Amino acid sequence: MAGGRRRKLLFSKIYTFSCGKASLRDDLSQIGGPGFSRVIFCNDPEGYEASNLNYGDNYVRTTKYTLATFFPKSLFEQFRRVANIYFIIVGCLSFTPLAPYSSVSTIIPLIIVIGVSMVKEAIEDWRRTKQDIEVNNRKVKVRRVDGSFDNTEWRNLRAGDIVKVEKDNFFPADLLLLSSNYDDAICYVETMNLDGETNLKLKQALEVTSGLHEEVNFSDFKPVIKCEDPNANLYSFVGTMEFGEQQYPLSSQQLLLRDSKLRNTDYIYGAVVFTGHDTKVMQNSMEPPSKRSKIERKMDMLVYFLFSMLVLLSFIGSIFFGIATRDDLESGQMKRWYLRPDDTTIFFDPNRAPISAIFHFLTALMLYSYFIPISLYVCIEIVKVMQTIFINQDLLMYYEEADKPAQARTSNLNEELGQVDTILSDKTGTLTCNSMEFIKCSIAGTAYGYGITEVERAMAKRKGSPLVHEEVHVEDSANKKPTVKGFNFQDKRIKNGKWIDEPCSDVIQKFLRLMAICHTAIPEVDEDSGNILYEAESPDEAAFVIAARELGFEFYQRTQTSISLNELDPVSKKQVQRTYKLLNILEFNSTRKRMSVIVRNEEGQLLLLCKGADSVMFERLAKNGREFEVQTEEHVNEYADAGLRTLVLAYRELSEEEYREFNEEFTEAKNLVSADRDARIDEMVEKIEKDLILLGATAVEDKLQHGVPECIDKLAQAGIKIWVLTGDKMETAINIGFACSLLRQGMKQIIINLDTPEIKAVEKEGDKSEIAKASKASIVHQIDKGKAQLTPSSGGSDAFSLIIDGKSLVYALEDDVKNKFLDLALGCASVICCRSSPKQKALVTRLVKVGTGTTTLAIGDGANDVGMLQEADIGVGISGVEGMQAVMSSDFAIAQFEYLERLLLVHGHWCYRRISSMICYFFYKNIMFGFTLFLFEAYASFSAQAAYNDWNMSLYNVLFTSLPVIALGVFDQDVSARFCLQFPLLYQEGVQNVLFSWLRILSWMFNGVCGGVIIFFFCTNALELQAFRKGGEVVELEILGATMYTCVIWVVNCQMAISVSYFTLIQHIFVWGGIIVWYLYLLAYGAMSPTVSTTAYQVFIEACAPAPFYWLITLFVVISSLVPYITFSAIQMRFFPMYHGMIQWIRNDGQSEDPEYCNTVRQRSIRPTTVGFTARREAKARHLREKRRHRT
Repeated sequence: MAGGRRRKLLFSKIYTFSCGKASLRDDLSQIGGPGFSRVIFCNDPEGYEASNLNYGDNYVRTTKYTLATFFPKSLFEQFRRVANIYFIIVGCLSFTPLAPYSSVSTIIPLIIVIGVSMVKEAIEDWRRTKQDIEVNNRKVKVRRVDGSFDNTEWRNLRAGDIVKVEKDNFFPADLLLLSSNYDDAICYVETMNLDGETNLKLKQALEVTSGLHEEVNFSDFKPVIKCEDPNANLYSFVGTMEFGEQQYPLSSQQLLLRDSKLRNTDYIYGAVVFTGHDTKVMQNSMEPPSKRSKIERKMDMLVYFLFSMLVLLSFIGSIFFGIATRDDLESGQMKRWYLRPDDTTIFFDPNRAPISAIFHFLTALMLYSYFIPISLYVCIEIVKVMQTIFINQDLLMYYEEADKPAQARTSNLNEELGQVDTILSDKTGTLTCNSMEFIKCSIAGTAYGYGITEVERAMAKRKGSPLVHEEVHVEDSANKKPTVKGFNFQDKRIKNGKWIDEPCSDVIQKFLRLMAICHTAIPEVDEDSGNILYEAESPDEAAFVIAARELGFEFYQRTQTSISLNELDPVSKKQVQRTYKLLNILEFNSTRKRMSVIVRNEEGQLLLLCKGADSVMFERLAKNGREFEVQTEEHVNEYADAGLRTLVLAYRELSEEEYREFNEEFTEAKNLVSADRDARIDEMVEKIEKDLILLGATAVEDKLQHGVPECIDKLAQAGIKIWVLTGDKMETAINIGFACSLLRQGMKQIIINLDTPEIKAVEKEGDKSEIAKASKASIVHQIDKGKAQLTPSSGGSDAFSLIIDGKSLVYALEDDVKNKFLDLALGCASVICCRSSPKQKALVTRLVKVGTGTTTLAIGDGANDVGMLQEADIGVGISGVEGMQAVMSSDFAIAQFEYLERLLLVHGHWCYRRISSMICYFFYKNIMFGFTLFLFEAYASFSAQAAYNDWNMSLYNVLFTSLPVIALGVFDQDVSARFCLQFPLLYQEGVQNVLFSWLRILSWMFNGVCGGVIIFFFCTNALELQAFRKGGEVVELEILGATMYTCVIWVVNCQMAISVSYFTLIQHIFVWGGIIVWYLYLLAYGAMSPTVSTTAYQVFIEACAPAPFYWLITLFVVISSLVPYITFSAIQMRFFPMYHGMIQWIRNDGQSEDPEYCNTVRQRSIRPTTVGFTARREAKARHLREKRRHRT
C-alpha cells in the first residue's frame, strides 16, 4: 500500500546476474517500422493523440455467437445439414399443386426441428457468455484524471491507463511494469496460466520509473511507449519508452502478461500496453470453432446416399408413369377409361406424357421424403442434451473437495468421446496438482524414508501384492495426507533430531545444511500464524527448504549477502543461530543441470555447496569423495523407477587463493556484453565445480493428481495413445513421464533438441539465416536417426519414447518436415513435447488430427492450453484452482484428470453406441416405411397416390416411433459401467467405428427393405381377393393403408424391443405405449368429422377392429418381418460374437463372479501395452526372466 512499510532487500542482486536489465544487444532499430508501429501515451488515454489511435478496449469474448450474429450463424449451422436443405426445398414445393399431401404437415416439423436446435445452441453459448461477463467484470485499481486510484472493471481499461495490481491478483491486461513495493522495482510473477510453469518469474522495471511508489508521483508522469504490434510471442517484447527527453529500451523483462498472477509482491504499478484481444494470451487463442462429430458428418453422407436412392426411385417411377400415361389414349381409344384421360389436367395428360412424367418426378421427390427422417436431427439433439445431463450429474465424476461436478459444455460431441484415438495432455495442473513432496533421501550410502509413491502403490495394487516396507513401517499412514505441505517424509531414524545418533551424523549434518543453504528461496513470515513460508522459483526447491526445516535446519532470513539458519547443534542438542556469508550463486540451467552457492561459514571456511542431476554430478566427484557412490547410485535408480525426481548433493572446501582467482574471472565474465557472455560464465563455473565430495541424494515426488497412473494405465489398455505437451523444462517433463508411467526404466528415449556443439557454434556467429538452416538440418537428421532406430525393433518388444523441445518443434512442424516428425512420433509408445508455446501445442494437435485422421482429445487447465483445446476434435478443460480460460474454451470440463477414464470408457462408449444404434434404427424404420409407400405407388401404376392418410404419415416420426428411439439413445447400455472399466478394449469398438461402419449401416437398411417388402406383399396378397368383413365387403384403400400402417408400427416397435440391451420402465412405456397410442389415435382421429379425418373416418371402429383377419395379419406379418433379424443375431452371437456380446454372456449367464471365466474373456481386452504401470510391471518381469535365462 502507498505509504506503508516497504521492503529494502534488493533481491535482484541475489537472483540473477542480468535480472531485468535491457540487454545492450537488443535491436531497437525496427521501432516505428512494419510490425513495430504501436504507440502508447501513458497516463493520458483520453488525450487527442491517444484517441486517434483507436486501439481496442479490454473486453474479451470467447463465445461463438453475438446478439447480431446469432441468427445468421446459427441458421448457417442448421443448413450445413444437407437434410435440412432438402426439407426446405420440399417445404416450398408443398405449396404447389404437385404436393401429394398438405403443406402444413411438411413445414411445421421443419420449423420445430430447426427451432429446437437453435434454442440448444443459444443456451450453450449463454453459459460461455456468463463466464465472459465474470472475467470482464473483475476489478482493478486505475488512476483517474484527479490523480486518485479507484476500482474499475477490467473491460473499461484502455491502452495507456496506469493501474495498481495487488498481491495474488491477476494482471488485467498486458502491462509495462513501472514500480513495485521493492526498492529496485522487482516483482514475482506466476505464469502457470500461460506456460504451465508454477515457478515464479522475476520481473524488473526500468530504473527511471522505479521511484514511482506513491500515487502523487504519477501527476507529471506522461511518457510515450513505442513498441511492437500485437503478436502471439509470449517470450519476447521490443519497445522503447520516451521520458524526460530520453529514450529507454524495453524488453520482455518489463512486460507483465494478462492472466499471469502477482506473487510475493505487495503491489505493482503498471501501464497498459495491450488490451483485450491484443494481449498476448488472446493472440495465442483462436476463434471458437464449429465442431461436428464424425458420426454427424457421416450422417450427411448417408443423407446423400438416401437422397440418391430417392431420386433413383422417383426417376424409375416417372418413366413407368410416363409410359403408362402415354398409352392411356391411343388413336382415340381409352385404355384406362375410368381415369378419363380425355378430360384431365396436365399432370395426367397422355398427349403431354413427358411433361406429366417430369411433374410426377417432382411429386415423387416429395412423396418419398419419408426415406429421409426429418425428426432424426431433433431427436438426436434431445438425446444429446439428456446425455449431457447424465454426465453433469455423475457423482463418480464429482470432486467434492472443490465442489466441482463434471460439465458437458456442448452436446454436439458426446459420441466423439467414445472414438478418441489420441489424447494430448498438458502437464502442470492437469497431470499434477502443483505440489512437490520430499519423500525419501540417501545419505552416506544409507536410504532414509519409507514413504510410498503413487506409482509404487498403483503397481502393487495392480499386482495384488502388498509392499513389504509399507506393511512394516507405514501401515497406518500410507494414505494419510502430510501434516506439512511439501513434506511427506517418514523415518524415525532421522526425524525429531534422532539423526544425531546415526553412525554418519556428520555427513547427515552437512547434507541437511546444504539443503537449507543451496537455493534461491525467499522466507516470508505469515502475519496471522507467525510461521515462516517460502517463495521459491520451483516447487521442488521449496520442498527442499521445508524438509531441511522439519529435520532441524530452519532457513529464516536472507539478506543481500547472507543466509541465516536455526540449526540443531549435535553437541548441545539445541537450536543455534548460524549465519553464512553468501558470496556467489551459480544458477541452474538446462545445460548445466545443477546449481551451486559459495558461502563462508562463521569459522571462515569457504564452501561450495552443489546439487544437480546424477548425470552431471557423479563425474565431478573427487577421488576421495566417492565413498558412497555405488550405494547412492543404486538408490537414485530405485527412486527414479518409483517416479521420483532426484538430485545429488555434494560439496567441497575452497582455498582463499582458488576462490579469489575464480571470483575475478567470474566477475569479468558477468560484465561482458558480447555474444559469448553465457559461454564464458559456464566456462568459469566448470573450473570451480569439480573435485566434489558426495553427501547423498534427495527424492521428491512431483505430486500427481489422485489416480493419474491408474487412469493412464486404463486408457493405454483401451488402446488410446497419450501425448504430453508442456511448457515445462525437459527434465521436469521427463520426471513427470516416469511418475505417471508414460516413461519407464528400459524404455529407449529419442531426444530431439538443438543443444549440440555444432548448433551452439553457429549461434555464436549470430547469422540468423545460417542458424535457421543449420537448426533445421540438425532436426531432420535427428528425426531420420530416430526412425532408423525404430525400424530394426518394429517387430520386437522394445518401446521407444520421443522427447522434443520447443525450439526443435519450430522446425519439426514446418511443412516439409512435419510428416517425417509425425511418422516418428506414431512409432513411439509415448511422446513428450517440452517448452511448447501455446501456438505450438495447437499446431501439434492439428498435425495429429489431420495427419492420422483419427479423433483427438486435448486436455488442459490453463490459458496456454486454449488453442490446443479448440484445435482438437474434443477439448476437455480441467477446472482447477487457477483460472477458467481452459474451461471457458472447452467442450467438456472435469475437476481431475482421473475422471477422464470414466468420461471416455463409460460415458464415451455408451454415447457412441447409443447414437450409432439410434441412427441405424432411424434409417431402418424410415426405409421400411418409405418402401411400403414406393411399392404401393408401383402397385397403383406410379400415380403418386399415397398409401396412408396425410396426418398418419406426418405423425409417424413425431408420435408413434420417435419416443422409443429417444429412450434407446438416453438409457440403453450394452454393458454396465463396471464392465466398461473391467474390459477396457471394449472402447476400441468406438475407435474402430464397428458400430457405425458402412457394413452395419447398410445391413440395417437392408433389414428395413426386407421388412417393407414383407409387410406390403403379405398385406396386399392376404387382403386383395377375399371378403374382409361379415357383409362380404372387400378392402378399400383406407383399410389396406390402416392395416399396413398397423403392421409397420408393430414391427418397428418390436424391433426396438429385441434390439435394446438394457430395459427400463421408461423404455417399456415408450415402446408399448407407441403401439397403444396408435390405436387410440385411430379411435380419436376416426371419430372426427370426415372433413377433418378424411380417409381415416371410422376406419378402425367400423372396418378393422371387428375383423379377425386384421388381427391375424398383424400377428403373422410382425413375426415374419422379425425372423430375418432374429436369425442373423442368433448366428452372429453364436459363431461371430462381437466383444460387447461376449461381455453380455458374462452378465446374462451369471458368471460375472467366476474369476476364471472373466479372465478368459479379459485376455481379449488386455492388449500388449507400452505405457502405464501395467507395461512397467510386465517389462520388469520380462527383464527378470531374461536375467534368469542368461544365468542358466
